[in-house]
Amino acid sequence: MRILLISQWFTPEPTIKGLSFARALRARGHEVEVLTGFPNYPGGRLYSGYKLALHRLEVMDGVRIHRVALYPSHDTNPLRRVANYASFAVSAAVIGLGVVEKADVAYVYHPPPAIALPAAALRLLRGVPFVYDIQDLWPDTLAATKFVSNRSLLRLVGVWCAATYRMAARIVVPSPGLKGRLVERGVPTEKVEVIYNWCEEDVIKPMSPDGALAADLGLSGKFNVVFAGTMGTAQGLDTVLGAAERLAGDLPQVQFVFVGGGVEVERLQRGARQLALGNVRFIPRQPFSAIGKILAHADALLVHLINDALFRVTIPSKTQAYMAAGRPILMGVKGDAADLVQEANAGICFEPENLEELARAIRTLVAMPCQEREQLGRNGRLYYSKELAMARGLERFEKVFSDVVAERSGR
Repeated sequence: MRILLISQWFTPEPTIKGLSFARALRARGHEVEVLTGFPNYPGGRLYSGYKLALHRLEVMDGVRIHRVALYPSHDTNPLRRVANYASFAVSAAVIGLGVVEKADVAYVYHPPPAIALPAAALRLLRGVPFVYDIQDLWPDTLAATKFVSNRSLLRLVGVWCAATYRMAARIVVPSPGLKGRLVERGVPTEKVEVIYNWCEEDVIKPMSPDGALAADLGLSGKFNVVFAGTMGTAQGLDTVLGAAERLAGDLPQVQFVFVGGGVEVERLQRGARQLALGNVRFIPRQPFSAIGKILAHADALLVHLINDALFRVTIPSKTQAYMAAGRPILMGVKGDAADLVQEANAGICFEPENLEELARAIRTLVAMPCQEREQLGRNGRLYYSKELAMARGLERFEKVFSDVVAERSGR
């Protein structure tokens, strides 16, 4: 099959459906082409080595990657964020469709919902069906994070998303709960396929600790509770600062480590200083290739989202990465994500935005015999290998793509 991948974000930006996905599809005998933007996520600034242009063609590992112009931004300003999403969508629809080859099927990564514009143009102008991979449910995410509160605007986004669902040949979601939400909104159940996300397996895997790295990052001799990833409003990380303050007196060996960037980093750093939290450490965003080595020094890996009904049908992508890393998980998300950790017996779940429960969960892990704690990590790694690995996901995507192509051909 000739497969076109459309995503606003792509390697070298952090994304679970980037070059490794394209490369794996190509290895299975498919022709793969990518339509994306100039890399600027999550910092909102162009990556080194890139300069804005209307179009730039790259070839990575034999995969042709078309980058089209966009307005680089990823801050808390709604207008700039809309400009970022809309500029890519228009460029992809106008410039992108003029440079990509004819495909049998397109894979479209959502968010943002503006990505539906080039997908719809491709379908209407070239007759190419598209598979829509929904990672976040909009407009629900906008409302839950309070990024947008205008009801009229939220309704407009909802109408746009509903129209996109109708146009898509198939919809893929990463959790059973998310499928349930779409079915409740009128999407036919047979149109929606659940395919769990995986992680970048060449980077995220069990590793031996590196003493020199631990010393350099200030991780030596501590019980490290690590949060790695984007720090935004949805993560609700004030709860973690509260737990750090609660545990500072009687568990001085516990250190909370935040790794990464995001719109909330500076505010969280100020909060830690104001509370004089000596047991909190911030490590700037690292090259993705270094993340696995850092996770190896975690005694527990933390997942947390605000306590909103939306996130009960959300499985944060770091869940799979943490399982693949083989370290115990502290899961502060209700619903599908907690179910996954409990089914795997890979860690301890706690009530989101409840600092007392987080502190209690950490006390439980600290008191646990080392062998028992390590077994939780091994359980997660085994579950990942059996149920969540890329090879398993690729088989299911390949079937979805082939079914769509067959239907289009009338076979």
